[in-house]
Amino acid sequence: MQRDKWLAGEFSGMITVEMTYIVPVILLIFFLSIMGIFYFHDKEVIAACAYEAAVVGSAKAREKDGVTEGTVKAIFEERVNGKCILFGEVSGSAEVSEERIVVKASASRGRMRLFVSETASLTEPEETIRKYRKLGLGR
Repeated sequence: MQRDKWLAGEFSGMITVEMTYIVPVILLIFFLSIMGIFYFHDKEVIAACAYEAAVVGSAKAREKDGVTEGTVKAIFEERVNGKCILFGEVSGSAEVSEERIVVKASASRGRMRLFVSETASLTEPEETIRKYRKLGLGR
């Protein structure tokens, strides 16, 4: 019975009406998925650049001249330049203390905002290695 109605064309407009509701929902889900992927990609890129800047600043702090907040900020900006897809403007700041280096970065686009903070401790492994060698524990 329904096969006869289908062949006669009585249901011909039914699929078109249903698709007008389904296709926009599918496209919205697809668009939001792509935006989410770009968001998390940029978040990971910014976090990796902030951590790398903190670690490089920690290594430079052991040098004779030490490290300044401006140097760490410049390292961060150099690392993050041109790597983000969604967030074009990324701003960062650095705090250098005697114990650690903190790099904070933020970005925004429209109503989306992103904030990342990475920390690296200032260590002196040479002194620890010398202590172990004096005790005869090292090679």
